[in-house]
Formats: sequence, structure tokens, C-alpha cells
Amino acid sequence: MAGKNKLSISVQYADARLAELLPRPLLRKTVQAALFFPADLTVRFVDSEEGRILNRDYREKDYATNVLTFAYTEDDDAAVTQADIILCVDVLLKEAEEQNKTVVFHAQHLLVHGVLHAQGYDHEDEEEANEMEALEIDILQSLGLPNPYET
Repeated sequence: MAGKNKLSISVQYADARLAELLPRPLLRKTVQAALFFPADLTVRFVDSEEGRILNRDYREKDYATNVLTFAYTEDDDAAVTQADIILCVDVLLKEAEEQNKTVVFHAQHLLVHGVLHAQGYDHEDEEEANEMEALEIDILQSLGLPNPYET
């Protein structure tokens, strides 16, 4: 399980609608729970326009998605994980409502998901997806949160 690793975190609220619900200390605690290595991360909250532009320009998908992770240290020997994690507020709010989850819980889940991506985890095939999902469940449970995949 993730431990207490050194963390430098910058939080940017380009879309400030969730700034009060998701303050920096909560974000830091959530990120810290998902870290297996020291990290230097930026967490940025954006609107659907910025989210769509980033997804289009970097992933060639012309729509806003819930979370994007831009990992800059893909070398296994890197001493510090460096990444930008982008959360799209519009998508996050819509999904939380559709899934009957609180906004805070859904944001924490997406943040854990993004932090795992920053550390090299992926879900391109079934085995990777199962491993990543199990980690997400364990990390969220360590924070006292339920399994996000149970309906």
C-alpha cells in the first residue's frame, strides 16, 4: 500500500467552483494516500472548454474527460514522480450526479486514479485494469471511503 512519501503539490483552480469543497489539505491527503514514490505534482481544476482542448491537443479526442494525467517521469529510475493531473469540473459534477456519488468522493476517486497514472499504472488491457481498480479500492478504503465501483 502507498505510504508517506515526500510530496510537493501545487493546486490550481482555473475553474474555482469546487475550491471550497476540495481544499488543498484534502487534496494533499488524497494524493499522499496514492503515492508509492516521492512526487512533484500539479492538480488543476478546469472547465469543459479547457478540458476539451487539452484532451484534443494531447490525446486527439475532441471532448472533455473527467481526468487527464500528464506524466513527465516515465523512467523507472526517476527519483521523483512528476506530473500534472487535470480534473474537469463540468464532467466531474455530471458524473457524480449520474452515479449518485458525492462530488467530494468522486473527485477523490478521480484524483487517486490520476496519481496512479502518474506512477505508471494503466488500464489498457484487462489485467492492468483489474490491478489499477484494486489499488484504487484499497487506497480509497485507507481513506475511509467506499468502493467506487459498487453501485
